[in-house]
Amino acid sequence: MTTLTTQAASARRAQELRAVRDEHTLSRAERWRRRGPLLPALLFTIAVTQIPFLVTIWYSLHSRNLLRPDSDLFVGFANYGDIVGDSTFRGAAVNSVVITLGCVLVAMVLGIVLALLLDRPFRGRGVARTLLITPFLIMPVASSVLWSMAMLNPTYGLLNWTIGLVGIDPVDWTSTYPIVAILMALVWQWTPFMMLLVLAGLQAQPKDVLEAASVDGAGPWRTFTWITMPHLRRYVELGVLLGIIYVVNTFDQIYLMTAGGPGTASANLPFYIYQRAFLGFDIGQAAAMGVVVVIATIFVAMAALRLIFRSFDVKERS
Repeated sequence: MTTLTTQAASARRAQELRAVRDEHTLSRAERWRRRGPLLPALLFTIAVTQIPFLVTIWYSLHSRNLLRPDSDLFVGFANYGDIVGDSTFRGAAVNSVVITLGCVLVAMVLGIVLALLLDRPFRGRGVARTLLITPFLIMPVASSVLWSMAMLNPTYGLLNWTIGLVGIDPVDWTSTYPIVAILMALVWQWTPFMMLLVLAGLQAQPKDVLEAASVDGAGPWRTFTWITMPHLRRYVELGVLLGIIYVVNTFDQIYLMTAGGPGTASANLPFYIYQRAFLGFDIGQAAAMGVVVVIATIFVAMAALRLIFRSFDVKERS
């Protein structure tokens, strides 16, 4: 009797194991079936991003000049060593940091101010929102020409006309203060983007919390600093992250407004890479610079994403 019971238990156990294995096999097949439609998108992404990056790495390990196609030599990491000693590259890196952080921080502050103004009801609010969003919808080339010709021109620019009303002499902004001129154009373009993100956060804020703060006697400043800003933290971090990723690749404004000048005073890394590749014809060194910039951008983006995900985890636990 005991033997029959043991055999029956073993049979049931084997049957349960087969059922679990079949379920696992089916679930794996189901997962692959669901991932199947994503395979073309994955292959397309690899083809247009990873393969060009691998080719760029291959070029960075060679000494290749477009004017001398026969002088293609494998030099290993010599191009990377030349980058370390290139003072112009270091200056372009500093300009990239200044332009990126200056644009993102100023645009975020202005975006918060404008979002707070647009969050309260007033007549014509829809028209005001549309007008404030317009700069972000203009092509970078058009905005660069607008700023260099209509706003910052030393002869008939609107900014020089404005400061002339108070007795200040006209200033050739793109030559005397090229970084400032580029920042003005970039801040004008990116402030609407930051404003939209912050405005979305403000409209998602629970109204009962604000009413409770008002009942408890909290003034507008205390309500903003202790309730609104902590709520907007994730939106601000997301805006800063996206702004850094996009602004660090700025090329149009620099090319059209200052051409990297005077000299290389306003050249950032993308523009300097363009100069080395298509004006200096040094493909190997330009490729090495591109690899360094991509890796640095990836590290910055990973750090920022980790910070954002950490804030999401803290929000969920609380």
